Amino acid sequence: MRGVRGAIAIEAPPAYAISPVPRILEGDCLDVLRNDVAPQSVDLIFTSPPYADQRKTTYGGIHPDDYVEWFLPRAEAMRDCLKPTGSFVLNIKEKAMNGERHTYVLELILALRKQGWLWVEEYVWHKKNAVPGKWTNRFRDSWERLLQFTTSPKFKMNQEAVMVPAGDWREARLTNMSDNDRVRVPSATGSGFGRRIANWEDRDWAYPTNVLHMAAECGHKNHPAVFPAPSFLRRQESSRRDSAMTGRSPVSIYPQAPRHSRESGNLPLPP
Repeated sequence: MRGVRGAIAIEAPPAYAISPVPRILEGDCLDVLRNDVAPQSVDLIFTSPPYADQRKTTYGGIHPDDYVEWFLPRAEAMRDCLKPTGSFVLNIKEKAMNGERHTYVLELILALRKQGWLWVEEYVWHKKNAVPGKWTNRFRDSWERLLQFTTSPKFKMNQEAVMVPAGDWREARLTNMSDNDRVRVPSATGSGFGRRIANWEDRDWAYPTNVLHMAAECGHKNHPAVFPAPSFLRRQESSRRDSAMTGRSPVSIYPQAPRHSRESGNLPLPP
């Protein structure tokens, strides 16, 4: 992608299968994906491209009216190198323009579906430490979209890798259960939902929601746009254990490699 913000992280192509550490490929992602990545060789693609021209001086940018046309050739290149079971996750956010939110993100979603992508999920990244600010007609942004696309309804998803503790409430709530707690009780609202409290017996872990509560990175990390979401997605879509067993390692594509990676030749793996 154009600009450092548009760096792409992919699960490594065969040419880099023997690498024990994540690698950096420097160049335009469109050229690298077309020329250096084997077809249907990638498990996970994650990218956070320029949010149109919102941070033009830092990341470079594309006018919102031209964004879809600019993005589609890159999405096509990603689709060609993605495995049938792989996922493409796009971190993006609409910008405010002329007093309203521009619709380029919504237009892009529709265009990607026409290109053959399936929009299988949308995660919300809740930024717990959002930058303060005041505007006359809106509040500060504290969330961003993480849009998940695949080429098939049957894709790799390691849900157990991202499970969270069920919580301390179980200890008190499950001690003395009533008869109603051991059967499914329909909701009193008539919504059609119901619950069976006894299902939580002997369960220490639960599946997370699609809202990721993660603080944005504030410290200097030799990169202008470090953020935590790739760690969660990498564990869910292509776990570290799975990667190690098959000998693969992550690859990142930058238009200009960060200084520390240019010196060391590698990129630290997220936890």
